[in-house]
Amino acid sequence: MTDNEKTFTNKKIVALIAALCCFLWGSAYPAVKNGYLLFHIAPADVSSKLVFAGYRFILAGIILLIVAQVSGRKIFAITKDNIFKIFILGITQTLLQYIFFYIGLSNTTGVKGAIMNSMGTFFSVILAHYLYKNDKLSIKKIMGCIIGFLGVMVANFSMDLFSFSFNIIGEGFIIIAAFIFSASAIYGKQLTQNIDVMLVTGYNLFMGGIMLVLIGLASGGRVSHFTIGSSVLLIYMAILSATAFSLWSLLLKYNKVGVVSIYNFLIPIFGVMLSSIFLGENILEVKNMVALILVCSGIWLVNKSTKTYNL
Repeated sequence: MTDNEKTFTNKKIVALIAALCCFLWGSAYPAVKNGYLLFHIAPADVSSKLVFAGYRFILAGIILLIVAQVSGRKIFAITKDNIFKIFILGITQTLLQYIFFYIGLSNTTGVKGAIMNSMGTFFSVILAHYLYKNDKLSIKKIMGCIIGFLGVMVANFSMDLFSFSFNIIGEGFIIIAAFIFSASAIYGKQLTQNIDVMLVTGYNLFMGGIMLVLIGLASGGRVSHFTIGSSVLLIYMAILSATAFSLWSLLLKYNKVGVVSIYNFLIPIFGVMLSSIFLGENILEVKNMVALILVCSGIWLVNKSTKTYNL
């Protein structure tokens, strides 16, 4: 067993790293919405939001590749075939996922966004059922998915629980983003078995970011109003992405999927808490508390019954 395997399979270290990743991803909800305000990006200005997302991921990719080069990795010694494979990952995990994520988050609250995005866990379970012979759906898994979906339904009811509220370009787009992330994560895990994790993540974020900027600029988007505050926020979001994606990929590379995915229940918890603090959203609404409890219970039940496996 290599030093990396010893480090990233230690249960306490896995727990700490997974919790850190979930905290960082949870903080993305209020950070993105505050970014729109600081950069003066209007709610309907989708093109500028794509440029904003692209800047974040280009910077995150550059940070990771610089760290990789400094740490002794040869960032330019990568085959054309591998570059193409990472390019496909960049299209799915970065470009498509975040087109839906950024647009969706701008059309819903940070609290609901955090809850909706947690559906990625359920998509992973369903995909595993069809992709792996040793990870079929069980009664507990099905119950967990049902409980989780009930949580999503509750999150979209008004306080009187009679008026259903679901916006396809809000909550709907975030659900689509969660599915894309689940599918692309399986593909990404396969790549990291043969290509260095930092190179996969760095090039993935960089290439995906370039595509986001080009699409955004071509459709008339612009990002200005660079101040100390807005620039610091952009840098934080880049570091957030570089850190969380690379560490999570390392955990998936050296551990069975279930060992890592059980910590996903922390993402909506951190997302709701941080949205409440930084966006002034009411975390104490009954529907938000019930939805959060249901979603987290569903995630816990699914992972509790999941037999872990290596890809």
